[in-house]
Amino acid sequence: MRRLSLLFLCMLLQACTQTQKGLEQTVMLAVNGPDDVTVTDQQVASLPYASLYARINEGPRIFVVLGYDEQGQQKWITQDKAMLVMQHGRLVKTLGLVDNLDEVSNLAQDPLANPLQLQNNASWTRVVQWREKENVRAATAISTFQRGDDQVLSIAGERVPCRVWIETVRMEGLGAEWQNTFWIDNRDGAVLQAHQALAADAFPVETTILKPAKS
Repeated sequence: MRRLSLLFLCMLLQACTQTQKGLEQTVMLAVNGPDDVTVTDQQVASLPYASLYARINEGPRIFVVLGYDEQGQQKWITQDKAMLVMQHGRLVKTLGLVDNLDEVSNLAQDPLANPLQLQNNASWTRVVQWREKENVRAATAISTFQRGDDQVLSIAGERVPCRVWIETVRMEGLGAEWQNTFWIDNRDGAVLQAHQALAADAFPVETTILKPAKS
C-alpha cells in the first residue's frame, strides 16, 4: 500500500478555502494507480475536513474529503470529479461514474434515518432510478433489515463498537436481490462503514468514514 507523504502539506495549502460549512471549493485527494491509499491516523486527526476511504466498483481504495454538507446530505467528490452523495450513510446519488445512481424516493422513511431504533424485519420501499451506460432504468426496491453480529472497527486510531445491520434488497420486477451492510456507531448512530451496491446488485461501493462531518 502507498502512503501519502505529501498529503498533509497538500491539504494545508487548501485550508484557506474553507470558510463555511458548504465549501466554496471542494477539496479532494485520490491517487491514481493500482495501489490502495493509506492515510496515517495523525494526518486524519490534523486535517480540518471530514474524510473517508472509498472503494468504487472494486477499484483501488481512495481518500476523499467532504465537498459539501447541506440539507442532510454529504457530497464527496473524487479527483476525477465523480461525486458520491450520501444521506444517513446511504448512497442516494452519484455523478461522473461509468454507471450512476440518479434518484432514490421515500428517503424520509429509510430506517437508517433512526439507526439506533432499528428492529429486525424493518422494511422500506422506494423507487430507484439509475443509468447503465447512459440507459435510464428504474425499479421498485423493497428492503428488509436483520441485525448481524456486533463488531469493533479500528478507525483513525480509535476502536469503535458498532452494530452491524444487513439489508436485503429485492427488485422483484428485475429478479434482482442483494445485500448491503452498514456498521453503525453504538454511541450516536452514525453509519461509519458501508458496503452497498449502486443499484440492481451491480457496481459495489465501499466507504469508511475516517472523520465525520461536524453537525
